[in-house]
Amino acid sequence: MHEFLRFDPTDPAWPARIGSCLLRHASMLLYGLLHLWGYDVSLQDLKAFRQWDSLTPGHPEVGHTFESTTTGPLGQGVANSVGMALAAKMLSAWVDVPGEAFQVMAQRVFALCSDGDLMEGIASEAASLAGHWRLDNLVWLYDDNGITIDGKTELAFSEDVGQRFAAFGWQVLHADGHDAASVRQALTTATTGASAPTLIVCKTHIGFGTPRVDTSKAHGEPLGATDLARTRAALGWPERFHVPSEVAAFFKAASEASGRPGWTGMMGCAWRKAHPAEAATYDALWSGEVPADLWERLVAAAPGAGATRKISGAVLAAALAEVPGLVGGSADLTGSNGLETKHGTVGHPAVGDGAFSFAGRQIHFGIREHAMGAITNGMLQHGGLRPFGDVPRLLRL
Repeated sequence: MHEFLRFDPTDPAWPARIGSCLLRHASMLLYGLLHLWGYDVSLQDLKAFRQWDSLTPGHPEVGHTFESTTTGPLGQGVANSVGMALAAKMLSAWVDVPGEAFQVMAQRVFALCSDGDLMEGIASEAASLAGHWRLDNLVWLYDDNGITIDGKTELAFSEDVGQRFAAFGWQVLHADGHDAASVRQALTTATTGASAPTLIVCKTHIGFGTPRVDTSKAHGEPLGATDLARTRAALGWPERFHVPSEVAAFFKAASEASGRPGWTGMMGCAWRKAHPAEAATYDALWSGEVPADLWERLVAAAPGAGATRKISGAVLAAALAEVPGLVGGSADLTGSNGLETKHGTVGHPAVGDGAFSFAGRQIHFGIREHAMGAITNGMLQHGGLRPFGDVPRLLRL
């Protein structure tokens, strides 16, 4: 996976990172990789997994360790990833110069998702929008193991996930989730000339190498001392929390080759000198600075009376003029809530009548309130933008 990511363990919030969102029950995979890549996650932290006040909670929390998002509620993480990919596209449209080899915000977003994630409705809402926006910088790897806590997924889940995503407009690929070469080939295809988001269906066996392989007991219960010993014997693994020297060396080299020095060199010298206007926009967006008297300006823009949604619309129009990274929109209530920004509609230029652009600031979420919330959260977590969405319909009753 490191071949496709771009990161800096000394600066986890590096704006040009290419990041990942992990399904909530893969948290130890996340923590293990952070440790191997050189982030400030020690073996002692790994041993404290799921313990109170540890750096390694069972469900990752954004800002607690080095996570991109909080993935506890199933479906939220993958929906957040759509917002991250959209934010990268929008920022790229504002600061990158077409045709140049060096692209400041040429980012990709990867997400590992589970059967549970793809059962949740919010994931379908977000995936539908990702396909509509043709977010070719987004890749989901689906851990298709056919098992949930209650038993086999066939108890409640029998659809063809690949066909569903193809209908959303995604590129759908297949890989053997236990074969690194197979996964690498799929990732290469997904990141080479794709014109749509990609779902990679990775067939796997839950509890691989353990006596509980392909059973629900491998999902929701600890292995126990006996089965753990059998698993280590089957895999030829000497002890718990063991990092072979060759593995440590491999990950150290991978981390050092993550791309930060080259990006920083181009960004700090040639690119800034060649494109001062774009550099100024980049700095303004990532600084998050607003006028010192913003509050006073917004109060002055508010009408003295009228429906609250109309007052809100007037204040929003003023805010859009003062805050360059302010973007957002409505779940099909643009006119009702006064959310028309007149700053261009966000979307892929090839969709519709050609009026869409990732350089716009007005987002139409359609009737997808849940996805709107998750996507705007993902955009905020990405950084560089200040997203907003309208209130859910239920609040209008």
